[in-house]
Amino acid sequence: MPPTQFARTPVGGPFFPFFFLTFAAVMIEDLTNQRLCVLLSGGVDSAVATHLLWQAGYRPDLFYIRIGMDDGQFSCTAEEDIEMCRAISRRYQLPLEVIDLQQEYWDSVVTYTIDRVRRGLTPNPDVMCNRLIKFGAFEQKVGKNYDRIATGHYAAIVAHGIGAPSDEFATGRWLATAADPVKDQTDFLAQIDTLQLAKLVLPLGALPKEEVRRIAIDALLPPAKRKDSQGICFLGKINYNDFVRRFLGEQPGDVVDIETGQRIGKHKGYWFHTIGQRKGLGLGGGPWFVVRKDTATNTLYVSRGYDTRLQYGRTFRLADFHFITHNPWADHKAVEITFKIRHTDRFAHGTLTRLPDNSFSITSLSDIQGIAPGQFGVVYDKTHTICVGSGEIAGA
Repeated sequence: MPPTQFARTPVGGPFFPFFFLTFAAVMIEDLTNQRLCVLLSGGVDSAVATHLLWQAGYRPDLFYIRIGMDDGQFSCTAEEDIEMCRAISRRYQLPLEVIDLQQEYWDSVVTYTIDRVRRGLTPNPDVMCNRLIKFGAFEQKVGKNYDRIATGHYAAIVAHGIGAPSDEFATGRWLATAADPVKDQTDFLAQIDTLQLAKLVLPLGALPKEEVRRIAIDALLPPAKRKDSQGICFLGKINYNDFVRRFLGEQPGDVVDIETGQRIGKHKGYWFHTIGQRKGLGLGGGPWFVVRKDTATNTLYVSRGYDTRLQYGRTFRLADFHFITHNPWADHKAVEITFKIRHTDRFAHGTLTRLPDNSFSITSLSDIQGIAPGQFGVVYDKTHTICVGSGEIAGA
């Protein structure tokens, strides 16, 4: 792999030279003689990623992946996103193509989501979207024609030992956390594989969000002041409960105080709720937290108070643990790590243990609230520099 080059880049853009007084320092790999494309979303992050690559002298092809739910009942048009992408295409005179992967998304990610919800689990469609669609189906349809694929994700790459936190990561290519801990998205990328990682280019990894936004504003990029997208990638403005209701309907069930065994309310189906949930229960005298779901009887068990021990745990198992590059601790039965069980800027400290059946468990040094089966436990090295991989939480 060519050495990394330092690109001191004017942020004004190719047609606004009077902004060249402002600069942004970014690290961009040497991509000379490599076919490069960028996955645009219509948002500010992928627009700035394109801008930085352009300023470094590269001329990538641009792609927008259509995965929204344009099926009549749930209208989630992508026209505003696409128009933003077209504006970036015109601005930099780069070709743009819209790739329709709606069917692939329904067949894989939506099916996965509904299956997990039906089983009483808490899915993470965004994680699977990255693995199966953005770096899966797109690769099979278009990405295979390119050497590298750039995105606007907040994450970084450690390669050839440069920036490696310890000897275990001195060789190979590793997914690393972003400079901005609040925006870091390595947890959403924790199911990609080593071949997908090998093609990935991440221009924003060293930049805080405020700097990305400033670059976009100074460069007069069309999405500069556009709000960041929130929620599940395919839902857009669609309410999550409305989406689930379409597939699973409603089925009234009891809400039971787990300490007293008394029925204290009703719910419309366990699939609308997750372990650790506090809002949306419609119960007085709280706070109340969901601590258990009985899918056989359609019963929600809740506990009252912020200090209830029932909403906390320290040990949980991980099913089908996936190492992104490889297992850096293959010779160790237990190793000190940091981890996440949901998207947050905070890392928990604990121990990753290999069990006799070669599965893994995590034991946290502190109490963890709302450990929900189905969520991904994402594992990092003890300095939370390297995202090693992830597994689906399978229970205590």
